[in-house]
Amino acid sequence: MLTQISPPTADEYADFYTDYVQRASLRDDIYAALSDQIDELRSALGHLSDTQARFKPGPNEWSIKEVMGHLNDVERVFSYRLLRISRNDATPLPGFDQEDFVRMAGFDDYPLDELLTEFEHLRRANMIAIPHMNAEAAGRRGTASGAAVSARALIYMLVGHVDHHRARLHEKYLQNV
Repeated sequence: MLTQISPPTADEYADFYTDYVQRASLRDDIYAALSDQIDELRSALGHLSDTQARFKPGPNEWSIKEVMGHLNDVERVFSYRLLRISRNDATPLPGFDQEDFVRMAGFDDYPLDELLTEFEHLRRANMIAIPHMNAEAAGRRGTASGAAVSARALIYMLVGHVDHHRARLHEKYLQNV
């Protein structure tokens, strides 16, 4: 059983993910962060009306609902990668086009509360699975989006991705709704 997860080294993930890993590394406890982010997102967004949640800071930007839907998509994708790599599956895993995913999903038609609840369920599934990994599984490496990545880095990326978008929501969105 994995009781502590130290931050990954730079050779465990692609440069693109450095911001996510660094943000997650600022957290005192990565396990607590996995749980805390559920409440942090609900606190930041849960009070918004449907109209407010459709706010976009610019014509080519995502709405708040689309950002939340994107968080759910990435939670799924990173979780799948984490499962495959931690289970020693050496099959290279493909990337995905986040713009296409958001454009095709229709997230603005979802109730915001459903998007928040969906995130909670996806995250809680990870909160059950991750502690049951052992250190060997966490250190395993695979390939995703054409780059090497460890299971441990994916855990940090899960947290850092949410922190990245929470910061953007506070900087570009929530002060305007």
